[in-house]
Amino acid sequence: MNEQAAWEQAQQSAPPSVGALLADRIARTPDAEAYRWRGPDGGWQSQTWAEAGQVAQEIAAGLLTLGLQPEDRVAIMSGTRIEWIHVDLGVMCAGGATTTIYPTSSIEDVTHILADSGSRFAVVESAEQLDKVTGSAVEHVILMDGTDSRALTLADLRERGRALPPETVTKATVAVTSDHLATLIYTSGTTGRPKGVRLPHRCWIYQATATQAVDLVGPDDLGYLWLPLAHVFGKALGAAQIAIGHATAVDGDVTRIIENLPVVKPTVMPAVPRVFEKVHAGVLAAAHKDGGVKARLFDWAVGVGRRAARTRRAGEKVPAGLAVQHRIADKLVLSKVRARFGGRMRFFLSGSAALSADICEFFDALGLPILEGYGLTETSAGAFVNRFDHLEYGTVGLPLPGTEVRIAEDGEILIKGPGLMDGYHGFGAADEWLHTGDIGEITARGSLKITDRKKDLFKTSGGKYVAPQAIETRFAAICPLSAQMVVYGEGRNYVTALIDLDPVAVRTWATENGVTGDTHADLVRSPQLRAAVDAYVAQLNAALGRWETVKRFTILERNLSVENGDLTPSLKLRRRLVEQRNSHLLDELYTG
Repeated sequence: MNEQAAWEQAQQSAPPSVGALLADRIARTPDAEAYRWRGPDGGWQSQTWAEAGQVAQEIAAGLLTLGLQPEDRVAIMSGTRIEWIHVDLGVMCAGGATTTIYPTSSIEDVTHILADSGSRFAVVESAEQLDKVTGSAVEHVILMDGTDSRALTLADLRERGRALPPETVTKATVAVTSDHLATLIYTSGTTGRPKGVRLPHRCWIYQATATQAVDLVGPDDLGYLWLPLAHVFGKALGAAQIAIGHATAVDGDVTRIIENLPVVKPTVMPAVPRVFEKVHAGVLAAAHKDGGVKARLFDWAVGVGRRAARTRRAGEKVPAGLAVQHRIADKLVLSKVRARFGGRMRFFLSGSAALSADICEFFDALGLPILEGYGLTETSAGAFVNRFDHLEYGTVGLPLPGTEVRIAEDGEILIKGPGLMDGYHGFGAADEWLHTGDIGEITARGSLKITDRKKDLFKTSGGKYVAPQAIETRFAAICPLSAQMVVYGEGRNYVTALIDLDPVAVRTWATENGVTGDTHADLVRSPQLRAAVDAYVAQLNAALGRWETVKRFTILERNLSVENGDLTPSLKLRRRLVEQRNSHLLDELYTG
């Protein structure tokens, strides 16, 4: 059965809501593992689907005792943790709708989101987050950690829920239709005030059934989830997980990923390009640290892995001689790298921003393929994804079954399908075709290739158009020190760039090259580091058209960050804001 037929069949029998989807999963595999997470003592705890459903039911009932009505909004402001998932499921089982808020959001954004969404309830992680909602129009606040006179604890809420008969929640769940609002996600916005994207239950059911039809993940897989659940990517993965029935390990602490993977031994992990870029740079740096035989062996092994992977992607059998070399390379080098990821990883998923094809090929050479996908908050995340039997690096793959794509005359990508939002909250219904704001093309094999953001394209004074994102993505694959390149040149006579270097990579480089400095700013001012980056820029320019080469650049002394507002919580560049903040540096690149 092909994907389209499988999806159509799944849609016909699909439950109408996420709460009903959860109930169906519990009925099918009540004793199968659903979630695992790190407990207070640092050890991993596990929970079955029946146990997770019981917690969600108690939370749902507790909200009903507080007066929750159908489609009432419940804001969740917390890092990624098991309680986030429990609360979200409880809200939807009770017939409410979750308003997602990043815990890094400023008090101004929190105030705006709570007021604009009309959220009656808020569930917050800590006293710090509680401070951000105090004084808002929220009627009830629930606190995950600790106690505070201004809020109920999550334990209190569950205790209230246990006093209600279970059929109260069942009745509320059954009353939810596919068109009822399930989630309000406020676009983190690279510019302007965030807008609420209205995603009804049918969007999450579509993500669930379409993911099943594509058949990349099975019930025996173990996912590793660290992505922010306030982001649409994490939410879509949660719906698909319930439909498929596999287990997921949950830990939102990004600093513990490398520590956790050998212990958890997941088979699938979603991530954003910046994670793959950092891992790529780290693996290369470790392999080449001492040079000599070790470095040459690593390069040889990766080269063999690349040739074998390319042969397989072309649908051809790996020749006997190459197969022998690959077995040796795998035993000596490649398998040892995979062991750092737990030794069972089948593939990674990448989304949220463009990923370099070179980095994809590098991971594939290691035996850790990356399936890049594409979607927006407005499409409830997944709209395209690469498949193992149709893997085309440098693209985001084919549409999910049920999704249609069209390229407008100006190159903008238009999307239509069941995963599209109802519209922006307070702005009326959405159009049939979503104008994504991205520029792209369809390859000869039918995959979608993203060129750049429409609003990010710029024209030099010589009349040449430049796509900055393509250049920035390529530099990330070339320069292991890079955290972010910001290409600039609107109306100018040549292209320049701001370059942000990764502080950990810079400190390691400095130690290995005898460069001293107390701060990151001290190190990036060194002539030796400037020369090293200059060499990487020259390598970048060698593959670019003359009009788009980076003629001059500045290395930033202050790192771009989510906390400072330079990046969105999903690590996308707020380009215009960064340009404004560093306008004096950009101006200097065109003088003298």
